[in-house]
Amino acid sequence: MKEVNSKYKVLFVCLGNICRSPAAQGIFEHIVRENGMEDRIEADSAGTYGGHRGELPDRRMRNAAMYRGFGLTHRSRQVSSLDFLEFDMIIAMDDQNYEDLRELAPSVEAADKIHRMAEFLKARKMSYIPDPYYMGIEGFGLVLDLLEDCCQNLFEYICHLNQ
Repeated sequence: MKEVNSKYKVLFVCLGNICRSPAAQGIFEHIVRENGMEDRIEADSAGTYGGHRGELPDRRMRNAAMYRGFGLTHRSRQVSSLDFLEFDMIIAMDDQNYEDLRELAPSVEAADKIHRMAEFLKARKMSYIPDPYYMGIEGFGLVLDLLEDCCQNLFEYICHLNQ
């Protein structure tokens, strides 16, 4: 990874930090635990909008994730400028999140840490992870399918990067 005692840190970002990004965090943390890498890789999530600060993920997302064995307990928070210093990768769920993060980035180096989640999608061809909030229960399942694929591929990418 980076330094001997330093964890590689990933931040997942969506709009409100109540659906996609906490689900990505939960799935990614599950993969990290399954592979015994908790001492080397860490994840968190945040939103570009702070209106849900302190809330648990949307009940529908928690239920859909729990059905697949992922417990989502993260409390919503808004992205801060310090996140660009603390995290090695910042992963945006869609183009608007990506653009908002690029505007918030305090430097070119910080902006270079920002990636689109869909970059790690292999099972389907999509350019972004859709917001399931208004999609109904099927939307939550679709988003979890996409995030499971992305998170596995992201994990493998990080492991390969830091060999």
